[in-house]
Amino acid sequence: MKRLLALACAAISVAGLTSCAQTNDSDTIRFALDWTPNTNHTGLYVALQEGYFADAGLNVEVLPYNNTSSDTLVDSGNAEFGISTQSSTVFAKAAGAQIVSVLAPLQHWATAIGVRADRDDIPSPKALDGKVYAGFGDTGEKAGLRQVIQNDGGRGEYETVVLGTSAYEAVYSGTADFTVSYLAWEGIEAEHSGTPMKYFENTDYEFPDAYAITISGNENWLADNPDEAGKFVQALQRGYQLAADDPDRAAQDVIDANPGTFTDESLVFESQRMLADKYMRDGDGEVGTQNIDKWTEYSKFLYDNGVLVDENGAPLTSEPDWSTYFTDEYVAE
Repeated sequence: MKRLLALACAAISVAGLTSCAQTNDSDTIRFALDWTPNTNHTGLYVALQEGYFADAGLNVEVLPYNNTSSDTLVDSGNAEFGISTQSSTVFAKAAGAQIVSVLAPLQHWATAIGVRADRDDIPSPKALDGKVYAGFGDTGEKAGLRQVIQNDGGRGEYETVVLGTSAYEAVYSGTADFTVSYLAWEGIEAEHSGTPMKYFENTDYEFPDAYAITISGNENWLADNPDEAGKFVQALQRGYQLAADDPDRAAQDVIDANPGTFTDESLVFESQRMLADKYMRDGDGEVGTQNIDKWTEYSKFLYDNGVLVDENGAPLTSEPDWSTYFTDEYVAE
């Protein structure tokens, strides 16, 4: 899972991205991954393996993860769609990115603050004051962690070391005190590796819920290709629906689509079962839908904490219209 797969049209600079975009086959819909294949991507691989895209007459190309974020690729026109999160979409769109969320495969936070299970000195978030956080450098993570700790009665003051994927090993080994883990991946992985963890979930401490995984689309492409956009989003939604209804079949599709990627295939099955059980359906049992209340509550938290900036890097001075950050226009009724 830690392998980085080479992106065929590698891009570091904006100029490189633009050049790449000019060579795209207009009949191909490019989908950008945010990481190496995992169960956040299950609906995509189900749609490929089960022939949902083919049934819709679509040619879909998966752009493997590289150092350029999926939102950047979508905004620049180097991908039509990509895996994102509500948080990432809010930061990117506030800064002028031409993207919009078209689907929400995970309806709730699927992450939590993680500490080693044997840390009896950390029974709840307020005990994280003065501790070392192994982080990822995300713009909004500090504000969120601080609020959770304060909601539990702490000051929200801790030390941060940015370690990226090494964050988990730092907590396992005791060189850092806490991190943020995807419960359905690193959470299960820690159990399998013999390093049990305990977790503090945001919403247990009066922190607003959010869409853990979203799908970003390029606004200009969507406007120019409404029929293809609808076919793609509904085929992808169908893939995530199967993942929720038949998680074992969906997990096998992920494995079959990525031969040799997973050294522990049981992790894929356990992960998909957890997502299907806890995170994929909305209050009506539907998969993929979005609503203005959830988009507003967490996004407003980011705005109120002054961490959103415009295209010039200046803090936003007026609250955005959150209804423009997502659309259900393309989902199946």
